[in-house]
Amino acid sequence: MSASVFDSPLFTHLFDTGEAGRLFSDSAAIRAMLLVEGALAKAQGAQGLIPELSATAIHRASLEIAVDPGAIAKATGENGVSVPGLVAAFRSEMNAPEHAQYVHWGATSQDIIDTGLMLRLRQALALAEADLREIITTLGKSAAEHAHLPMPARTYGQHATPTSWGAVLAQFGTPLLDALTALEPLRASSLLVSLSGAAGTSSALGPDAADSRKALAQGLGLRDPGRSWHTDRTPLLRIADWQGQIMATLAHMGQTLIGLTASEAGEVALGGSGASSTMPQKQNPVRPSALVALSHHFTGARASLQSAAVHQHQRDGAAWFTEWMVVPQLALCLASALQHAKALSSGLTPHPVQMHAALEGNLGLIHAEALSFALADLMPRPEAQAKAKALCLDARDKRIPLPQLALADYPDLPASLFDPAAGMGRAADEAKTFAARAAAL
Repeated sequence: MSASVFDSPLFTHLFDTGEAGRLFSDSAAIRAMLLVEGALAKAQGAQGLIPELSATAIHRASLEIAVDPGAIAKATGENGVSVPGLVAAFRSEMNAPEHAQYVHWGATSQDIIDTGLMLRLRQALALAEADLREIITTLGKSAAEHAHLPMPARTYGQHATPTSWGAVLAQFGTPLLDALTALEPLRASSLLVSLSGAAGTSSALGPDAADSRKALAQGLGLRDPGRSWHTDRTPLLRIADWQGQIMATLAHMGQTLIGLTASEAGEVALGGSGASSTMPQKQNPVRPSALVALSHHFTGARASLQSAAVHQHQRDGAAWFTEWMVVPQLALCLASALQHAKALSSGLTPHPVQMHAALEGNLGLIHAEALSFALADLMPRPEAQAKAKALCLDARDKRIPLPQLALADYPDLPASLFDPAAGMGRAADEAKTFAARAAAL
């Protein structure tokens, strides 16, 4: 088994990361850093900080030259950072020392690595946005179609009150809509350029360092933070928080679908199912299980990132190295989870017969709350609750449905009291509200 399931040919279909996978390879990291070096030279050439002819040559070379990760691996191991080896290899490949001497002018390794990472995270967020829109649109259509399809709601794994399948879908989709709303502010606050020099003071960048940083941000389409963020890792933490909110929602979706596809429930069918090696009857909820597993992995990596946010002095190697280990894992966990969620959302099929049977089963105890409020019209609320609870205990003891016992003792109760469709509260409205928001995308 590979060290990471995301790089494994064996698990490539179980933990597919889609297009996001290519963003977190060594080659992608090097390409992003070279783009930063090229954009930096172009900005500095326009400012007159380096010869404009050299800036043009560096920028062009940054788009054309490819550096083999293996060729700079030894230098990376010795230096603890890839940029010195990368800059040396880039200068050599340029084969124009009169221009190459101006590569990396006044910058530090962290500027190049952090800015290159932001370029890749920007693309990862764009891919996640596209996946979210597809998932939300699909869930929205299903929520509208099944807004009035009654089924049991469950709390603590037990029947609670009636809800609708459309409302359950809305629970899956509404937090994803909120994540989309939060995405543009996240980009504005967190996709930042870094250009602050060796110790975050811009000492080698000259008196116009702020202008250089601003020009670099414009050239790369990133935000100018207006300061150094070498030891302020909150931009990465904010991105991880956004990713984590989506992961939590998708894990809820996975856990719920595992429960609804259990043999005892069977209220939902998945678009695809897994086979057992020995039990022919099994249809395992593979995609929901993957969502939950990815959430577990994400949670551990997110905790590591929180620890890595604690730097000592003006740069901390141990903290920074930890980021390199976990930030790709966070992005790939989300990317893989979104692939599963896309497939699930398009393949979910409710089983109305089983849903109805579940509502009618369990002695009709799902109507207990509605009964207690109906009795409150006939007696004080505490007494009504006590009467309803006693009837529930009696139903369990005698194995007689609750509606039958209640109507025997209180024949004037409305028959609709025990109609699941009438006991769903705002479930249908929740489904329709979500569907309308999803359609507006």
